[in-house]
Amino acid sequence: MQKQSLTELSSENRGVIYHSYCHGAMTRLPYRFASVTDTSIHWRLPRNCSITPKQLCLLYASLCCVSLGIGFAFYVQGVALILPFALAELAAVGIAFFVYARHATDTEHIQILGQHLVVEIEEGGVLQRVQFPRYRVRVEPRAGRKALIEVSAHRQSVDIGRHVRPELRAELAQEIRRALRA
Repeated sequence: MQKQSLTELSSENRGVIYHSYCHGAMTRLPYRFASVTDTSIHWRLPRNCSITPKQLCLLYASLCCVSLGIGFAFYVQGVALILPFALAELAAVGIAFFVYARHATDTEHIQILGQHLVVEIEEGGVLQRVQFPRYRVRVEPRAGRKALIEVSAHRQSVDIGRHVRPELRAELAQEIRRALRA
């Protein structure tokens, strides 16, 4: 059997890494959440959002056109109080949409790069990056149904799994531990 490079294998089998042992045997280690490249194993855990910020902006623009059109039509007819209420409504909806859009792209990136496990958490446009030594890191799901996964080494600690369903967090933690040992 001819050995293939890791790049060829990972492009055909996304989410599966082949690890060769000292006797040349190839073993499949499937990863449910990870994508594998020739230099790293990467978990991207995005927030589940039903509408993107761009779609939200288009929706808000169309809502503004309709509400302001109705407000101006009543203003022309002599009913001046409709327009200020339409503006107040659009301001309130705009603030709510802004808060939603700010967190719609929240993501957690976990990556094994050489001898390091790198965790990047982006929440509300703020990026937190923590780097752990690969062979000293602990990945433990905390107790409790809705508890997150704790990644720690030395005196550093970070919680991951915010955007993963609670029943899948233990499986994610096990997958990361397995990848760290490989």
